[in-house]
Amino acid sequence: MISLTSPVETRAHRWPAGVKLGALCLASTGLFLTGSAAVHVAALLLVLALYAAPGRVFLQAGLRSLRVVLPFVAILLVWHAVTGELRAGALIVLRMVTLVALANLVTMTTGLGELVDLIRRLTAPLRRLGLPTHLLETAIPLVIRFTPVLVARAENLAEAWRARSRRRPGWRLILPLTLQALDDADHVGEALRARGGPLGPQ
Repeated sequence: MISLTSPVETRAHRWPAGVKLGALCLASTGLFLTGSAAVHVAALLLVLALYAAPGRVFLQAGLRSLRVVLPFVAILLVWHAVTGELRAGALIVLRMVTLVALANLVTMTTGLGELVDLIRRLTAPLRRLGLPTHLLETAIPLVIRFTPVLVARAENLAEAWRARSRRRPGWRLILPLTLQALDDADHVGEALRARGGPLGPQ
C-alpha cells in the first residue's frame, strides 16, 4: 500500500474496510495460484478499469503513485531476460503490478482511521494473550502515511541533482534519502513519546 486516501469521493469509500481487505486477500491468493498469462493480463486491465471508473483525476492520482514500482519492474524484466526466463519474469511483473495497484486502491478509498479500527478488531485475540498489539496499530498507518512522503522526497532530491549535474543521480541519492528518513523517524518518535504513544512510557 503506497498511497494516501484519495480526495475524490467514490462508491468504494463507503464500503467497509474489512470487505476491501478481504477482496484484496482473495485476489492475491488467486493470482498466486494461477500461472495463466491471460488471467494476469485480464486482472491488470480490470484494475485499470477500476481506477478509471471514478474519473480522470482519480486515475491520474492512482497511476502517479504507482511509479514507485517501475524500477522493480525494470530490474525483474532485465534479470529474467538475462536468465532466459522472460515469460516467468513477465508473469511476476504482471502479478506484482496488479497486486500493488489493488493494495493502493484500497488505501486510496479507505481512511487510516478505518484501517486502524480494523487492525484493532483483528488483533483482539492477540491482545487477550497479552501481546502489545498497539505497536502494530501504530506501525501500519505510519508505513502507509510515510511511503508516499519518502517517494516525494526522492523525487525532490532527484530534481535538485538534475539541476546541478548532467549525470544521473542513481545510487548517490541513497545516503541523503536515508538520512532524511532517519530524521523523520526521530521526529515521529519524539512526537509519539510526547503524547504518551506506543513509544512512550507504558
